[in-house]
Amino acid sequence: MLRTLHSVTGLAAAILVVVLALSGAILSVNPVSEWMAAPAVRSGHTEIAALADVVAARRPEVDKIVRTASGTLVVSYFDGTSAGSEVVDPETGAALGPHAPSGFTRMVTNLHRSLLLGQTGRAVAGLGAAAMVILTMSGALMLMARLGGWRAILRPVRGTPMQRWHAGIGRLTMVALLLSSLTGTYMALATFELVPDGSAQASKSSEGVGGPRLPVGKVAALAAVDLADLRELAFPYAGDPTDTYTLTTSRGVSQIDAATGEVLTFEAHAAGSRFYEFVYMLHTGQGLWPLGLLLGLSATAVPLFAATGALIWWRRFKAMPRFPGNASAASAETIILVGSEGGSTWGFAAALHQSLTAAGQRVRTVPMNAIGSPYPKAARMLILPATYGEGTAPASASAFLARLDGLDMRLPVAVLGFGDRQFPRFCGFADTVSAALDARGWPSLLSLCRIDRQSAQEFARWGEDLGVALGLDLNLKAVAARPKTFSLELVRRVDYGAEVQAPTAILSFAMPADSRHGAWWRTLFPAGLPQFEPGDIVGIIPPGSDRPRYYSLASANRDGVLEICVRKQPGGHCSTFLHDLDLGGRIESFIRPNPAFRPSAGKAPLVLIGAGAGIGPLVGFTRHNETGRPIHLYWGGRNPASDFLYREELTECLADQRLTALRTAFSRVPGGGYVQGRLAEDGAELLDMIRKGAQILVCGGRDMAVGVERTLEAILKPAGLDLARLKEEGRYVADVY
Repeated sequence: MLRTLHSVTGLAAAILVVVLALSGAILSVNPVSEWMAAPAVRSGHTEIAALADVVAARRPEVDKIVRTASGTLVVSYFDGTSAGSEVVDPETGAALGPHAPSGFTRMVTNLHRSLLLGQTGRAVAGLGAAAMVILTMSGALMLMARLGGWRAILRPVRGTPMQRWHAGIGRLTMVALLLSSLTGTYMALATFELVPDGSAQASKSSEGVGGPRLPVGKVAALAAVDLADLRELAFPYAGDPTDTYTLTTSRGVSQIDAATGEVLTFEAHAAGSRFYEFVYMLHTGQGLWPLGLLLGLSATAVPLFAATGALIWWRRFKAMPRFPGNASAASAETIILVGSEGGSTWGFAAALHQSLTAAGQRVRTVPMNAIGSPYPKAARMLILPATYGEGTAPASASAFLARLDGLDMRLPVAVLGFGDRQFPRFCGFADTVSAALDARGWPSLLSLCRIDRQSAQEFARWGEDLGVALGLDLNLKAVAARPKTFSLELVRRVDYGAEVQAPTAILSFAMPADSRHGAWWRTLFPAGLPQFEPGDIVGIIPPGSDRPRYYSLASANRDGVLEICVRKQPGGHCSTFLHDLDLGGRIESFIRPNPAFRPSAGKAPLVLIGAGAGIGPLVGFTRHNETGRPIHLYWGGRNPASDFLYREELTECLADQRLTALRTAFSRVPGGGYVQGRLAEDGAELLDMIRKGAQILVCGGRDMAVGVERTLEAILKPAGLDLARLKEEGRYVADVY
């Protein structure tokens, strides 16, 4: 719901809020220039009557004296038939120069207040301010939920580069933007008298006694008021002997007889007047210019929000599968919820959707994160969760369990998990979902079923069981949705490990010369490659298969190549294909961001731990350590003579201090060992780095990762620390296969 509100509001009001933000940022400079150009009015130092007397002696026909919100005194006057205005010194009343705001400033002011469209524009601008309130608050709540609550608001923001920019800058500017938009909304409402501004209006019924007028310096009612309390003093019209002075102060509006100097009427401001002045000061910075500059600086981030937000929405929109005849949430009888990381589970969801629709059901198929939507006519729910990594939720189901807690409905439900039996936590997320539904009392339509390696046969058998449970004839024929791929050409390879029966290759791919991207594109962009960073995932579909295999990336797209480190697995279809690939050979691939496995921002040490081909992304992190952040790399191989991967590059990184320390362990040499043994030897040093905020990143085989966790637990426990806490804080992250 929050994401929908945020997205719809942002898309609808993007241009409007950008115009308001940029014009407001430009105007935020004005209070500074006024503060620098005009002396401040000091409380208790000057009477209004004394200053008005000096001004009237210099300008025989004064119209009004105004003290602006920033404290500048401006005199408007007539000189014959022409009008003028000047800034005056509050101490002496001497003219400091003409008061003539530039045409550009007036235009920007009108643009900001009314979009140059008069009263209609003022209403639209007010709606823009309200839209910014909605965007800021919904964005803040989404960020809070993503990071784990307000207490975690300073945690590193994870996601794609676009998401990190969008959320990271939002975290820095949300308070200022919320203040600007709330005050702007209030002022717009006050303009149309929907909320009171508290200001009093001068009485129109009172007239002076007429006769000769006192010199303004002798008017007792003006002599009794301090200049610091002035808002505006309007002089009587010279041609009307009964006209009066109209004095507006912080307390109210007075009419003063020009002949006697006595107060004829006084209308006090309502209680809301001071509040409105405070709101005005907060919004404009008038009278508080440092705040105005801060708000203006924050407003310059709004165009970046609009651009990154639109791109994030567009990528999400493009990635969302389309289902012809997808029923609305209000009318659907059967709800299919899909949790997919790489997109393959959507192919099975499409087959299920089509078969149920053909059987006469009104079906709605959406991501699992849509569980919070109201489904008033739903009779059942079918949930298809894939498992990502070590039993965790895929991106489209990341909020499912949290939203499940807030639901009142309890529908008959069936859970069909997708996974790979080679992993110990086969369909681990599906197990978690099923247990959560059971614990909350959801009736079971079918017992939990698990699909291994996207088996179409197992899916068809589950469809038969579902048909029996529903009393429908279902014939499910599906294959995994094949991701959109691009071709890459092998341009470099380095082979290791044949002597120790662990053949491993470092493979570098580039965009083929005959790709759809021409030479001009490759000149502007790194070989035409899509966006990726070390630690992201490349999916490769080997010939004769529709099932992708995944490899961690050792390079970033700005390196000009896509680089992976691959060990040849016995009977491994894709690894054998890659090891047999000659230079010039091609692969079909796609990129899957893996933002969770990435160094967090900051200067705290990084501890990188890996074994075998798991060194790939760790070298990538080290390669791009331009800031010289402390990096300690622990890596295990078999024999330094045959499979010391990246040896030359790591030596260079040590020399130029991109790598602080390298600790290796080789298991096939006398006196050798494993990487967890090196960690145990350096336990005291590791504990010191962890206390200083170090982040630990682990990549490699599951057996190695289990040994590393046990070793680290043994190091942490005597110090009162534990690995679970580090994981919760994002300071221990593993990419394990």
